[in-house]
Amino acid sequence: MARIFDVIEYANEMSDEIVHRFPEEGIGDYRVGSQVIVRESQWAVFYRDGNALDVFKPGRHTIATANIPMLIDLIGKAFNDRTPFPAEVYFVSKKEFANKKWGTPQPIIVRNPGMGLGVALLQGFGTYSFQVKDPQQFVTQIVGVQHTYRTSDIEERLRTMLLSKLQDVLGETGAKNSVPEMIGLTEEIGAAVRAKSKEDFEAIGLTLKTFYIGNLKPSEKSAQELRDMGMLDMATYTQLQAADAMRDAAQNEGGGAGLTAGIGAGMGIGNIMGQALQGGYQTPGAGAAGGAKMPDIMTPAEAAQFMKVTEDDILEAIKDGSLKAKKVGKAYRISKDNLEAFMNS
Repeated sequence: MARIFDVIEYANEMSDEIVHRFPEEGIGDYRVGSQVIVRESQWAVFYRDGNALDVFKPGRHTIATANIPMLIDLIGKAFNDRTPFPAEVYFVSKKEFANKKWGTPQPIIVRNPGMGLGVALLQGFGTYSFQVKDPQQFVTQIVGVQHTYRTSDIEERLRTMLLSKLQDVLGETGAKNSVPEMIGLTEEIGAAVRAKSKEDFEAIGLTLKTFYIGNLKPSEKSAQELRDMGMLDMATYTQLQAADAMRDAAQNEGGGAGLTAGIGAGMGIGNIMGQALQGGYQTPGAGAAGGAKMPDIMTPAEAAQFMKVTEDDILEAIKDGSLKAKKVGKAYRISKDNLEAFMNS
């Protein structure tokens, strides 16, 4: 037989609990006239058969048909006022849950007109805080029948909502500001995210109290990662690949051949950038169409341009032995003679 409760309370600080169901298992039997004690940091929401009977604010309350009119229908006229009735009570925390972490698991693409590639990848992290605004709505839509609902149960959902709004704000801000300017507008961007998130949070009975950007900076992505994301054409990829080679060579403790290759790559990228600034650089592949001379030594990307195929096609031909190439470190180099022999085979 179910226990009949004459006093209903949850004496807990609820440091990471948003909602706690009473009783945790089954359905409680309460009497009309029972006492409900709600602490200063709580609300208490009565439910029966999925319907909210009432929401109690902090204080001591007596269950009576006068303050819970729906009890008249639940108990019925055939029973006296002391008859138990089954229901559940959900204690909901009123506190602000602060210092919750957010971060960008993947870089966010923004426009960066007039600088570099014209686009940039931004990564950021920071903190946010939230609070229950409508306890009945939150319990009904989110908690359901769980006996304990903690902040960890909803944090992933909230972070997804925030990152979606952050992406929108960065896109709008990037249309008018360069990346360096955007990095200096973190307070304005944070305020815009809060404004955009307001309706989504309120739709589930919450309010977003704060959203702070701790750091916003360009992502450290390699040329290959950028190309895999579809952000680079072949010419730009070749330039950045050479720059990556120079950087890797500079970090090579052994020096030697790796350092020499890096210096060569550095000189190459310097020449390419200098020609590009002077408007005289011709992208690999454009020469093939325009009748330019084929270089004596080529990267797979450059060979692909002359062949009018993808770089993957060239690498596949190297792997199956139909195209001869020299492997230097992790990269392949193809001679003009070998590429012509392959083309004529």
